[in-house]
Amino acid sequence: MGTVLLPYAPASVAVARQRLAADLNAAGIYAGAVGDAVLVVSELLSNAIRHARPLPGSNVQVAWALDDDAVEVEVSDGGAATRPTVARPAVSSLGGRGLDIVEYLARTWGVRSDDGGLTVWAVLAAPADSEQLAPIDARQQADAGSR
Repeated sequence: MGTVLLPYAPASVAVARQRLAADLNAAGIYAGAVGDAVLVVSELLSNAIRHARPLPGSNVQVAWALDDDAVEVEVSDGGAATRPTVARPAVSSLGGRGLDIVEYLARTWGVRSDDGGLTVWAVLAAPADSEQLAPIDARQQADAGSR
């Protein structure tokens, strides 16, 4: 559904969030699910920029695909000395909870390596927004009945 190659820079997180949200909203996905997917991409991309090397050309890649009632998001980078894992930070720690958030929101997530680097992916629920899919006449009737 979408793939973007972005500069290896913190400002790329906002660009990825906007592009993903626009595509999922256009596909009629429930707003709460769009928010979850955007948050997961933010966490994965922030981790890539903070902990990994860039892909060739000083980039990172963000991709997403919608299938039935799920969206798979993935962030690819040039890899790092360690693989991403869920941390258990102290209560007073300022960071280290990103993959906890991903694990909580995603149906499943994982890491795969290839010759070019590392990809962290997550699959999230992406139900359709039933109000958005309802025929216009039905929405108008519902609106008229609530007055």
